[in-house]
Amino acid sequence: MRAEIYDGTNKLGEIGLSEKTFSTGSRGFYASAKLEIHGKRYQANLQLVEIGSKPGSK
Repeated sequence: MRAEIYDGTNKLGEIGLSEKTFSTGSRGFYASAKLEIHGKRYQANLQLVEIGSKPGSK
């Protein structure tokens, strides 16, 4: 899975997400990357957590 970062209509970068089981037991996707935006470097973190995926949740 890939996520794209935009500033309006200007594409700034892409981040590839990997499947992950979080320490809570929840499942989803996670990515961490460094992006350069307007000459400055940034650390980007993205997580998508499946609602209700934590063991024992309803």
